[in-house]
Amino acid sequence: MLSRRDLGRLVLSAAAILAAPAVVHAKAKAPRLVVIGGGFGGASAARYARTAFPHVAVTVIEPQKSFVTCPYGNLLLGGSRDLAAITHSYDRLKRRGVDFIHDWADAIDPVAKTIKLGGGGTVRYDKLILSPGIAIKWGALAGYDTGAARIFPHAWVPEKGEQVTLLRKQLEALPDGGVVAFSIPANPFRCPPGPYERISLVADYLKKHKPRAKILALDHKDAFSKQGLFQDAWNELYPGLIEWVPGSKDGKVVRVDTKEKVFETEFGTRHKVDVGNVIPPQSAARIAVDAGLVNETGWVPVNPYTFEAVKAKDIHVIGDANIPGAMPKSGFIANTTSKHAVASAIALLEGREPPKDPIYFNTCYSHVGDDYGISIVGVFRPSEKGFVETPNSGGVSPRGPLAQLRDQRRLEAHYADSWYASITKDAFG
Repeated sequence: MLSRRDLGRLVLSAAAILAAPAVVHAKAKAPRLVVIGGGFGGASAARYARTAFPHVAVTVIEPQKSFVTCPYGNLLLGGSRDLAAITHSYDRLKRRGVDFIHDWADAIDPVAKTIKLGGGGTVRYDKLILSPGIAIKWGALAGYDTGAARIFPHAWVPEKGEQVTLLRKQLEALPDGGVVAFSIPANPFRCPPGPYERISLVADYLKKHKPRAKILALDHKDAFSKQGLFQDAWNELYPGLIEWVPGSKDGKVVRVDTKEKVFETEFGTRHKVDVGNVIPPQSAARIAVDAGLVNETGWVPVNPYTFEAVKAKDIHVIGDANIPGAMPKSGFIANTTSKHAVASAIALLEGREPPKDPIYFNTCYSHVGDDYGISIVGVFRPSEKGFVETPNSGGVSPRGPLAQLRDQRRLEAHYADSWYASITKDAFG
């Protein structure tokens, strides 16, 4: 029998233990699935885990309290969306029982299976879904650092939408007759068709509001995703407005000068610009690099059948941070692969065989103007050589004069809007 005094002491001791900040538990006793990153991959993984495996405690570590999507950010630049339209709250996931820690995941200890938080404290996991996205490789392009990004924004890492908003303001301030330049990196990088959709929608804005302005697109590559479709649209919608320079014709930007506002190319050509969008080289996010998960490519090699990191047990890496093989780095791929990664992680945790023979679909829509959409579809499978495209699968929108395909282009623009509504609903609830 305990006296009231003894019982009070016991309660106070328990409260002190619970209040101690040293270790943050995802949930006591239940298997602990921790997700780092709240983008398309991480949010989709968390929602799927809560739905399919209700006995598992799910915790997301994500510093931001809402997510600004890269998809449809280009429509903000074109003027048909605002920041609120591409910003998504985590409230619905929280109501579904997903726990959130709004802090930076500062370091991972794969041996102890712990995550150090930027604000102090440690989170333990049984299985970790790592979906941290990309990091900008500052300095890989001479003259391009965090300070230069305030002059020549990249608008390629969403965070709070500051970069895409800055680029939009620069376009609004552009004098009619000015030059908007794009520096496009070599593969691989996040969202391969993204720069060309951006060029299209900026061209649409300039055509309407700055008709004497020009676009100069300097590219490290000689070919790009949906190239024929994009260039058909440019010729029909924006004749004379866009100059695309491939890498073999001195399109590789090797240096930027923010004071002179110059893009310098491989053979020494200096292009004076009024507004510059630098899409720099990228790698897996810093936390993946610091945890020793990447290889010489700067990306994380994974087991293609389970997404478990080759260099660390019990860490399943999804989204843009891994080496996707034939699969593009896209929001759709992050969303669809997250579910197989979670199912595999839980199966391995519980001593079961992971699901077999997964198939991954990717549909990438691009807006190129008002009521004008195009798309590419891919179907992928895991193999001993990594992720490979299924032969005779997928395809792109038909090519032809706009006069003959106007209804098709209008429908694809509508499908693109429906896709965005669907994937954000699936990821964020």
